[in-house]
Amino acid sequence: MKRLILASLTAATLLLGLGQTAEAAPGRVQIGRLACNVAPGIGFIIGSSKQLVCRFTHNGRSETYHGSINKLGLDVGFTALTHIEWLVFAATNTRYTPRALAGDYVGGSGEATFGVGLGANWLVGGSRRSFALQPLSVQAQAGLNLSVAFANLSLR
Repeated sequence: MKRLILASLTAATLLLGLGQTAEAAPGRVQIGRLACNVAPGIGFIIGSSKQLVCRFTHNGRSETYHGSINKLGLDVGFTALTHIEWLVFAATNTRYTPRALAGDYVGGSGEATFGVGLGANWLVGGSRRSFALQPLSVQAQAGLNLSVAFANLSLR
């Protein structure tokens, strides 16, 4: 139990530290917004896996992505449909092409829900790891849940 608590605190510290680092990263430019609806699900104490559908908006155009978000760490409880929105950043020398956000993103995630809750996610990845999803996303959900974990987002 002490190891689980220590791992959760470490993940939370990492999440906050990485979010500040990415926010200050020079040479990044906002290229659009990614809005995702995450399926309802149950946290299985040390992790969870949920399906999602996302819409990426870039210069008035939009693309739909399907995928999953997997968490490893403290994840206890249940959530109803969750909505997450990220600003999407790319290196200034990255040329955006259609479907370029497809790929795997890794980072940290934290959320707390008691009836209605909020969360924060920081993820980097995509094509050649050239995209960053806003350090602190806007996440709204309903349920009863506590999660501090490492996260993997797969977009296809």
